[in-house]
Amino acid sequence: MEVIHTIKDLRDKLAKLKIQGKSVGLVPTMGALHEGHASLVKRSVTENDITVASVFVNPTQFNDKNDLVKYPRTLDADCVLLEANKATLVFAPSVLEMYPEPDQRQFSYPPLDVVMEGAFRPGHFNGVCQIVSKLFDVVEPNRAYFGEKDFQQLAIIREMVKQMNYPVEIVGCPIIRESDGLALSSRNARLSSQERENALKISDTLFKSRTFAATHTVSETLQFVEEAIKKAPGLDLEYFEIVDGYKLQRIESWDETPYAVGCITVFCGEIRLIDNIKYKEV
Repeated sequence: MEVIHTIKDLRDKLAKLKIQGKSVGLVPTMGALHEGHASLVKRSVTENDITVASVFVNPTQFNDKNDLVKYPRTLDADCVLLEANKATLVFAPSVLEMYPEPDQRQFSYPPLDVVMEGAFRPGHFNGVCQIVSKLFDVVEPNRAYFGEKDFQQLAIIREMVKQMNYPVEIVGCPIIRESDGLALSSRNARLSSQERENALKISDTLFKSRTFAATHTVSETLQFVEEAIKKAPGLDLEYFEIVDGYKLQRIESWDETPYAVGCITVFCGEIRLIDNIKYKEV
């Protein structure tokens, strides 16, 4: 495995590999890697000749600058995980390398990007599209791998690829959870032991709500989740929505869509955690 820090070096390296007809998979990350990221790398390794993993804390997607400062940066440990999972190349650029000048591009994909995370984190998805499009332009992958934990992000990236005609297949990979159900997240490392215990109520409630939803309406299921989280110690519910998994718009009835997903964001202390659950899936 080789670690590369500049766009030129990465392009030169990939050009030599692509001329041999090798396929390329891209796993974009912000580092602080865990087994969720490892699952994306493993999937890419099985489906491509070359796997490029990027490690870059992208400043343009942070609407909270304190969150950007506090975001963990663990490149050495990340490289150990990536090498163990057989990544071919690691792209770890500086901010100046990716943004030699401010990126003024605006990406807008309503209604996907104006609800949920889009409503609570203005500018976030514009920053996501800025960096992902830059990575696509540099790497020109055959496939790119994203986790379903960031469900809304995945939908928006798919729409960006469609509208910008990128010749890349977007592969969504299932949420990876701890044995106790907590969705893996780089932010989990910032939880105290008590906060981590409190956070378990998020996935526990979502799992119970799936059983509850089988015999109750959408509004009753919404109320079930909201009340459970609001009663839980140490948790502050930002939102819970049950949406059409394609359009990300609220549904009123289970009959409205074959693909119904519950998306939640909760503050556990100062740490903002997201998760989701599928109620109906094609």
